[in-house]
Amino acid sequence: MRAAPVVRRVLAAALAAAALAACSPGPGATPDAPGSTPSASDTPEASSTTPPPEVAASAEEPPTVTLAVVGDVMLGRGVAAAHADPTVTMRAMRPLLRRADITIGTLESTLSTDGSPTQGGDSFAADPGVLDGLAAAGFDALSLANNHVGDYGQRALLRTLEAFRGSGIARFGAGRDLAAATRPAVVERDGVRVGLLGFNAIGETPRATPTTPGALSVRMPPRTGPLQPADLRHVLAAVRRLDRRVDVVVVLPHWGTQYTHRPEPVQRLVGRRLVDAGADLVVGGHPHWVQSVERHRGATIAHSLGNFVFDMDFMEQTMEGVVLTATITGDRVVDVALAPYRMDATFTPRPLRGAAAREVLADVRSGG
Repeated sequence: MRAAPVVRRVLAAALAAAALAACSPGPGATPDAPGSTPSASDTPEASSTTPPPEVAASAEEPPTVTLAVVGDVMLGRGVAAAHADPTVTMRAMRPLLRRADITIGTLESTLSTDGSPTQGGDSFAADPGVLDGLAAAGFDALSLANNHVGDYGQRALLRTLEAFRGSGIARFGAGRDLAAATRPAVVERDGVRVGLLGFNAIGETPRATPTTPGALSVRMPPRTGPLQPADLRHVLAAVRRLDRRVDVVVVLPHWGTQYTHRPEPVQRLVGRRLVDAGADLVVGGHPHWVQSVERHRGATIAHSLGNFVFDMDFMEQTMEGVVLTATITGDRVVDVALAPYRMDATFTPRPLRGAAAREVLADVRSGG
């Protein structure tokens, strides 16, 4: 929610700061316990001089929290083959994930194989036990709005939805029907309420309807035909409703063309429409490469963060990405920073520094 113009760093400054951070060792602070809520800011020390009655006491500073967003997470297939517990791939990034007050991403698989694979060898499923490891790594919420959560059919999708019960991780972007798939997740820290919505524009996972399960979907190029105004209106209305309930609205679209740093023109169009409706931050996924970051009316639109954990070791670009950290003060996103990483041969993302970090950030900039 932007009640007044938001002061944020422009993209160039954000990327420069990220590059500088990548060149320096990270802080050694002990991570908070999972699900903990940061303490409120200390009350400023009172002045020793009593102000005259006509001088009002200064207002308390609004609380500040941080939100970390990662790219696509796929813990089945080759990742599961490489690790008895696929979530150990988070170990090198865990300090960054847990240092944030809120951590979110996209789970790009089903958590059940109760059905037949719908995409052959590209049908992704992980054991539901990975939710414990993801919670321990610091995740608070996961989007299921993608083209693989439906990979084993309707029964598996419903079992995946049920697996989140009691996990400590909120889910959004898919549901038993359209109303449930549209329902946002809301995470509150230190009095700051962050609302989360996700939608799938790639297809393959069934579209949620008023009576059938699936993902919240927007049909749009390049995969699901021309942009459907009714689909977009539905999502924009959900953003407006959420904007009235929370301080900051974050939208995670699953969109775009794979294996390119350049977003489709329709991504820019839809991203800006989301901001116009009230989104403070738009962070896309699906291309498997990092894509450009742009600004619109004071909000940040990051078109793709790349893969976070995925078994796509057939090209360099699919093994690298960035973690986006947004600093939120009150109802404003006041800063956005990018932390580059690269996966090793075991699909474990590891932070990058120096020239290697600058190479990934240059790929972000190359998308225009």
